[in-house]
Amino acid sequence: MSNNNEPTIAQDPWLSLKQFTPARIALGRVGMSLPTRACLDFQLAHALARDAVNIPLDFAGLEQRLKKEGYQTLTLQTQAENQTIYLQRPDLGRLLSASAAACLRHNAHLPVDAVVVVADGLSSTAIEHHAEPFLRLLLPELQQRDYRLPPVCLIKHGRVAIGDAVAEHYSAKLCMVLIGERPGLSSPDSMGIYFTYQARSGISTDADRNCISNIHNNGLSYQQALKKLLFLVNEAEKLQLSGVNLKDETTDATANVQQKQANFLLD
Repeated sequence: MSNNNEPTIAQDPWLSLKQFTPARIALGRVGMSLPTRACLDFQLAHALARDAVNIPLDFAGLEQRLKKEGYQTLTLQTQAENQTIYLQRPDLGRLLSASAAACLRHNAHLPVDAVVVVADGLSSTAIEHHAEPFLRLLLPELQQRDYRLPPVCLIKHGRVAIGDAVAEHYSAKLCMVLIGERPGLSSPDSMGIYFTYQARSGISTDADRNCISNIHNNGLSYQQALKKLLFLVNEAEKLQLSGVNLKDETTDATANVQQKQANFLLD
């Protein structure tokens, strides 16, 4: 007969490490299976990740909120006509539709220094949560530097390289793409920023871009991401390049202090 005082769930000896990571470690066990709570948490995380990919971004709402902040926008479409095509044909998410290209030709008549592109990518949730508050920090900074900016381009079913086409239409030397990253089971709303100097369609490659990743409430803060992006902008202007030859040399003073104070593996 089993002892009623025995815990139902066998605790994992790594349990104390859960405070340092959202990863699924030290879940415990019930016999040979996971505890019910761990199973339900996994199913919820999986559902949130699927929703982030499949639920359409409310572009009209985002456009309206940005206009209330005083920023002009253009809503454009790639050649991926719907989400199914977007997921099956990544190449079409890198190309502007005919109507979008015509719209840019109509608007690209003034000198421009930098373009800011917002694309739904693989997580509409990420853009819904983080694009607007980050743009509130970024756009005033760019304006204070006297960068000439066109309307913010909001692009449906866009991949990272769609920024190249926008930058080419405006002949802009700086291109910044805010995009929803592929959702993980612990971060379904992670936003990424891709920065390219002298981006042009068919010429720019992933090696020419700098990526600032993992922007969400439990990851990189808006202030940290902005600091990294402005550093890359400054260095790109000096060196006239971006990508693998442009290194992010920013540091997080808070993280450095905490690292010096203790190493949890040695406690």
